[in-house]
Amino acid sequence: MDFVVCGVGFCADVWCEVSAAFTGSCFSARGEKPAVKRGERADYARLNPPAPRTAPDPRPRGQSAPPWLHSPDLSPPRSSVSPGLSSISRTRSDNMKHFLRAVTQFFVFLYCKFLWRGLKFVVRKFTGRCELQRICYNNKHGARRTLKIESSLRYSKNGLLQSALSVHPDKVEKTIDDIMSLKKINPDTNPQLSISLQASLLQIVGYRNLVMEVEKLRREPYDCENPEHEDMLMKLWKELRADTPLTGRISKQWCEIGFQGNDPKTDFRGMGLLGLHNLLYFAEHDKATALQMLNDSLQPKHKSSHPKQSEIDKAEWEQKNLDKAIGYSFAIVGINITDLTHALLVSGALKTHLYNVAPEMPSLLQFQQTFCYLMQEFHRFWIEEDPSDIMEFNRVRSKFHRRILRQLKNPDMALCPHFSASDLHLVNL
Repeated sequence: MDFVVCGVGFCADVWCEVSAAFTGSCFSARGEKPAVKRGERADYARLNPPAPRTAPDPRPRGQSAPPWLHSPDLSPPRSSVSPGLSSISRTRSDNMKHFLRAVTQFFVFLYCKFLWRGLKFVVRKFTGRCELQRICYNNKHGARRTLKIESSLRYSKNGLLQSALSVHPDKVEKTIDDIMSLKKINPDTNPQLSISLQASLLQIVGYRNLVMEVEKLRREPYDCENPEHEDMLMKLWKELRADTPLTGRISKQWCEIGFQGNDPKTDFRGMGLLGLHNLLYFAEHDKATALQMLNDSLQPKHKSSHPKQSEIDKAEWEQKNLDKAIGYSFAIVGINITDLTHALLVSGALKTHLYNVAPEMPSLLQFQQTFCYLMQEFHRFWIEEDPSDIMEFNRVRSKFHRRILRQLKNPDMALCPHFSASDLHLVNL
């Protein structure tokens, strides 16, 4: 019954939209007067007196007035094409757009409220399986299956199915049992269904928990009074500059690993502790790649046209200033790629990758592995783009972001790292 009421209300809205489009708007655009009943003509004439047909000559005596001043219409000569016609045409075009938009909304409403649910009912009666069964049996484990289950639960009319997306991980098994009972599915004859649903639901719940965990690290600022924060920063220096002792906590030496100033604390303001966690993880678990990237960022841009740094001493290298460096600071780029990885996670674009690589619940470890992959890929992409200077960083970063988004649109896609930081075999399925 509620569908009928909603449908009637929506049809009324559409009819009003169409009526307004083809009567009120067009009528006013033509400049016509509204219709007046016979009994109201006297009042209409009194309230709308006719405009005077002539006007006095505003020019001083002795000067002739233009011929159009005393003409009946009191207006200068017009061109052959009236300027009002173009405005009328634009108004009619806008009205047609509103009408088409209303018709489209009407058909979308019909599909969502009647046709789609009716189609699901017919398919279930024909196949003997509910939508969740068809998804689990027709799709292999991974993002393709989990994304469809997530969409089915989110747009379900049943409150139990909608609340399943936000249950605690410890209650996932009980939630699966409740769903099986609601759908009247016998677990003895469908043992694989509960296993598939549980794996997908754990991925969905785990992704939501991962977003909250990452967001908590991002919002926690770096505190120089916190010994744990200071220890992590010192570890980062030792991993990247093991042969060079740090002269002090506030030192220009921090610029050697890509920080902007004498105190790295100021560079962590945007991403908080999340940026430090990712940089330290990269330096510890994939030290060879991190050192290579740091070394490349300090080398000349066009290595083939100049002698290697090892062939001349450091003083001569600085004196000749053979060429610009690759153009970015290692630590600052790491913080920027942390922001990019965080944006992919929060927007949901990273679901494709994590649902394909995480057997059950995605964890912070897999998020950091993804960061390591994006760091190395951005380094290669930067060299391929060959920007003139650091001022093109935002352009290259945006282009790299769009490239990753295109890859993640494929539901069978998993980002493939080429570094040793990954403990899992991340492959393109």
